[in-house]
Amino acid sequence: MSAKIVIVEDEEDLLELVEYNLQKEGYDVVGFLNTKNVEQMLLEESVDLLLMDRNLPGVEGSEFVQSLRKDGCTTPVIYLSAKSLDTEIEEGFVRGADDYITKPFNMKELLLRIKAVLRRTTKKVDDGVLAHRDLVLDKGSRTLSVDGKNVEVTKLEFNLLSEFILNKNSVLDRDYLLENVWDGAEEYQYKTVNVAINRLKEKIDPDKTKEYIQTVRGVGYKLC
Repeated sequence: MSAKIVIVEDEEDLLELVEYNLQKEGYDVVGFLNTKNVEQMLLEESVDLLLMDRNLPGVEGSEFVQSLRKDGCTTPVIYLSAKSLDTEIEEGFVRGADDYITKPFNMKELLLRIKAVLRRTTKKVDDGVLAHRDLVLDKGSRTLSVDGKNVEVTKLEFNLLSEFILNKNSVLDRDYLLENVWDGAEEYQYKTVNVAINRLKEKIDPDKTKEYIQTVRGVGYKLC
C-alpha cells in the first residue's frame, strides 16, 4: 500500500505543486488550506505523514502540532516553513517535528526527506494473519474483519489490536501498551491508552455483546 500523506499549506499554488509531485511518486495525498478538518482526519484514518506549514490562518502550525502531540497523536510531521531562524527551527522540533525544511525548498530534497522519515517511522509488518474468535487481522493488507465483515480501523488501532491478539488471555497494563504500541514516548499518558481502547471497542463490538476486551480493574486490559 502507498503511504498516505496529509499536506497543510495555505498557499494554494504551492499546495497543488507539492500534491502533484507526491502523487507522481505514488503517494496517496490529501491537501488542506487550513487545519479545520485535519485533526478529525487523523483520528479517523491511517495517515503516515503530515507536512505542515507554520504560518497558517487561525493557528500557528507548530502550536497545532503540539496540541496534537498532547492528545496522543503519533503521526510523523515535517514542517515546511518560511520560519528559518535557528531559534524557530529549534522551536519546531520542540513542538513535535520529525524533520524541518525551510522555504523556498528543493522538491527533490523534500522527496528524499519524506522517504527518510517514512523509512524511519513506518513499522514493517510481516505478511500473515492474526485471528481471535471472529476477529481476523490481515497483516499484509493491514485490514480487519469482524465476523466476516470489514471494519475500518486506524493504524494505531490495528497495532493495538495486534498486540492484544499476540498476548490473548494475558493482562496488558497501560505501561506495557505505551511501550509497545506508542513506542514508549514519554508525552503519552494512561488517558491516551484508555481513549484508544474505548474507540477500538466501539468499532469491533458496537452492540457491546461480545466483550472482546475486558478491563481488569487497577491492572490493565485483557483480550478474551
